[in-house]
Amino acid sequence: MKERLAAARFTTPTPVQAAAIPQALEGTDVLATAQTGTGKTLAFLIPVIERLLKDKTPGIAALVLVPTRELAMQVVDQFNKLRGNQLLPAALVVGGLAEGGQLQAIRKGARLVLILDEADRMLDMGFLPAIRRIVSILPKERQTMCFSATMEGDMARVVKDYLRNAVRLSFGSTSKPSENVRIQAFEVAMDRKQEMLQRLLAKETGKCLVFARTKRGTERIAESLNRRGFSAGMIHGDRSQSQRTTALAGFQQGRFRVLVATDLASRGIHVQDIAHVINYDLPEVAENFIHRVGRTGRNGGHGVASTLFVKEQRSELFQLERALGIKMERLRADETAGLPEKQERLPVNLPRVESVQRPRRFVLPGEVFQAQFEN
Repeated sequence: MKERLAAARFTTPTPVQAAAIPQALEGTDVLATAQTGTGKTLAFLIPVIERLLKDKTPGIAALVLVPTRELAMQVVDQFNKLRGNQLLPAALVVGGLAEGGQLQAIRKGARLVLILDEADRMLDMGFLPAIRRIVSILPKERQTMCFSATMEGDMARVVKDYLRNAVRLSFGSTSKPSENVRIQAFEVAMDRKQEMLQRLLAKETGKCLVFARTKRGTERIAESLNRRGFSAGMIHGDRSQSQRTTALAGFQQGRFRVLVATDLASRGIHVQDIAHVINYDLPEVAENFIHRVGRTGRNGGHGVASTLFVKEQRSELFQLERALGIKMERLRADETAGLPEKQERLPVNLPRVESVQRPRRFVLPGEVFQAQFEN
């Protein structure tokens, strides 16, 4: 395992990995929260593989639930790299792919199965019945590990229903973006948003991830960027699995410098060295902002997150900041000469608010990556 980790350039464990892996190897239930990009996937894959290698009993021994197809595919890929030449077959089970091949992989003796419900939040309250049905047929004597970027309110109580005497691990503020990301906001006129986006992209030499609220908006943005010479791919819920896989692979391999995505796809995008995340549209909920911004500044690196908003959205942006407990750096680009080296600060004239409850619009439910296997 050490050799395979070294080959993959994982030489020093992150804090969540250093704390969770020893506990997981002991068979202890684990509930860990840490910011996006801190290595939670390896924190459960490494102990899962180690335990599977020690226990050669045939049959499915581990179940991992993740919120998107892309993330499921990437976790399987990471699992296969870590297991090396060891005989530990994994089966990927997701919607959008042929059922026969997935069932055949299970029948051939897969030790690890990844299952994805077609949803962007694994423990969204609307999907609890499905989660409970799955848990109800699992062995009573099992180990459960839950890894999350956010874990608040009802979600935390629900997750605890599945854990027994769990070790709770928490690293940093999981309801705020990473301190490694410079967060800025640009006020622009609605008819200048495309121009502003292109200016930001022209100033950036690395990979850029652009988020839009709607599928059609994603298509319009990608088409416009390609017409203007930017190599852009796109991912949203109406794209076929083949199209989504091709777009993500192209982004990873550098064929596309820009990837335009909806929030549904954001949690499945684990690409190294994304330099800039651009919120073309404000997110629907605060949690989505965390997951968008979490695509950059990963594993100790640094990144930039820019949010575009129109004058009428000042109050909405303020509510988002209050929900997250942050203050974005408000900037205004020169409208004739592109982005100057020194940005002019944008004055914000908002009414003073003595007491504000967290807006219902910006609630922070948790996502859960769950690995379960028999003792």
